[in-house]
Amino acid sequence: MSTDSGTAAKVIDEAYDTLAKEFRGPLVRPDDPSYATDRRIWNGAVDRRPALIARCAGVADVITVVRFAASAGLPVAVRGGGHSFPGHSVCDDGIVVDLSPMRGIRVDPEQRTARAQAGVLLGELDHETQAFGLAVPAGVVTHTGLAGLTLGGGIGWLMRAYGLTVDQLLSADLVTADGSLVTADENRNAELFWGLRGGGGNFGVVTEFTFRLNPVGPEVLAGPLIWPMERSASLLRFYRDWITDVPDGLTTVVMHRKAPPLPFIPPELHGAPVVMVVCCHIGPVEEGERVLRPLRAQGPLLDLCVPKPFTAHQAMFDPSFPHGRWYYFKALDVARLTDEVIDVVAEHAARIRSPFTSFPIFQLGGAVARTGDDETAYTGRTAGHTVNLNAITEDAEGFEAEREWAREFWSALAPHQTGVYVNFLMNEGEDRVRQAYGPQKYDRLRRLKAHYDPDNLFHLNQNIPPAAA
Repeated sequence: MSTDSGTAAKVIDEAYDTLAKEFRGPLVRPDDPSYATDRRIWNGAVDRRPALIARCAGVADVITVVRFAASAGLPVAVRGGGHSFPGHSVCDDGIVVDLSPMRGIRVDPEQRTARAQAGVLLGELDHETQAFGLAVPAGVVTHTGLAGLTLGGGIGWLMRAYGLTVDQLLSADLVTADGSLVTADENRNAELFWGLRGGGGNFGVVTEFTFRLNPVGPEVLAGPLIWPMERSASLLRFYRDWITDVPDGLTTVVMHRKAPPLPFIPPELHGAPVVMVVCCHIGPVEEGERVLRPLRAQGPLLDLCVPKPFTAHQAMFDPSFPHGRWYYFKALDVARLTDEVIDVVAEHAARIRSPFTSFPIFQLGGAVARTGDDETAYTGRTAGHTVNLNAITEDAEGFEAEREWAREFWSALAPHQTGVYVNFLMNEGEDRVRQAYGPQKYDRLRRLKAHYDPDNLFHLNQNIPPAAA
């Protein structure tokens, strides 16, 4: 499905008055003053110009614009938080279904549930749920959109204790390609509910989620311990053995980068190549101190793992991933940090040039692995780690070199990969999406796609084409 800018503009101009009467939110076109701002997304390397941005005020607006786009044959991009790595939140010469105005959250502390609309950001959800000492496991950057993160799986600081974001999902309301509103949960549209928990935005526009809440904080023992980069290989070998016995209440992320110029990092370390083990322990602080004692015995340059509000820890990575920088990612899962994997990591970590480039190695296991792999569309529960290679520059200058670093690094790790987390994919083609799910789940998702979106209206995503009739 494709259109040129003239065709799309003509179709929209001819139907605009009728559409505007049925649509409550703003309809933003290229000549509107807010267009330049409204079309921008988190990844500054993506520069696309939609023919219309439909800023939905509610479910009725979503239904209206989906029906219009389908009847007009226009491409559709769906924007929640606008954090899609490859820029699927915006399109050229089509319609952006912009859910960002839909930010309602309703917490029920007695039932331990939260209802959240699709425009909600992670930090906004945490703000509401932490008022009651509760949380949904969700992500590591607070300005990430809840919708996209959830639909792909949702890894974050609480996953080893409570599971992925999709493991907390109780129900979802979805507008399908024909403009119908359906609810999916364990009893209603159960197959769709299975597919939404990891299958991305392939089946429609989710307008609202209901989540199970879990007790967290409000204080946790969390933060980074920092060593010089030359310690990478020896530290990772210690770390690999140490994490085999840590409790599920501890989740760690190993991060390699040049130390950022943040207030809590001494000036003499700014720009120095470092390796960090970032920790989040959600149990009693004294228990966390005991668990971390062997790691602290490795003699870090800086120990910033202290008791703090969970919301403060959730925002820790925000300064490293601001809106507007140029981002390119390559990712894979590995079963464990073997000596071979560690040697590749240490070698390529030393080649980082940009002050913004980094790569987190997420520790999986715990509650993530206790859910059966067939229970959700998300795939990768038996992996030990997810590696996300983040090539980042301020703008176009130096971007190609950093991107090539990520590609070479990925190629060196590729012989050890067991899969890939779909939320960390760029535009890498159908075979890579199939690899993210495995052949059996992929075929099941294709059949589900054929039922809810047979014409592939929702194809600007990690696309699963509908099965042939």
